[in-house]
Amino acid sequence: MERLPLLVGVTGGIGSGKSTVCSMLAGLGCELFEADRVAKELQLHDPEVIAGIEKLFGSGVYHRDASGALSIDRKAIAAVVFSDREKLDALNRLVHPKVREAFHSEILRCAREGKRILCKEAAILFESGMDKELDRIIVVAASDGLRLERAVARGMGTRDEVRRRMKAQWPQEELIGRAHYVIFNDGTLEELRMQVEKVYRSLESLLSSA
Repeated sequence: MERLPLLVGVTGGIGSGKSTVCSMLAGLGCELFEADRVAKELQLHDPEVIAGIEKLFGSGVYHRDASGALSIDRKAIAAVVFSDREKLDALNRLVHPKVREAFHSEILRCAREGKRILCKEAAILFESGMDKELDRIIVVAASDGLRLERAVARGMGTRDEVRRRMKAQWPQEELIGRAHYVIFNDGTLEELRMQVEKVYRSLESLLSSA
């Protein structure tokens, strides 16, 4: 009988460093499902999602280059959804059921291949209800000021735009209160790595005791 992997959610606010943590977990042997990346791919390749986005935001958010390749104006969408909660919720209702389907397919693949830990990286893990399907939750946290600087440096918007995105997300304290593990990303990369390794050892101990 195929054994399902341990399902671990990794979340955190914008600029917290959850992608870095996931990369470290993958380096230690975890499988990684990037929910936000899958959502972006759906917005470019799934006809139903594309039609829904055009209905929500207008056909002008999509563009085709000379070769016919489709692109989407994510900044224009972000400017709307992070100041209009109803539009944000509508976008999530459109995309996230399909992300969940893709995740379930990944669970089955991991079971077939004998993978032991599958980490799901998602910015809105709790907001979307995805946490209910997971065995453990890791929250990556950092000070608001540091998160702001990181997000701006990564080209995720101006300071005001990033602040609006931070405000639209759940408060970090709320995420921490729901976590099984909290990784604080305010220090050096080595300090972060030590925390990640400690959490990984804990996850492995859960498997060995199951």
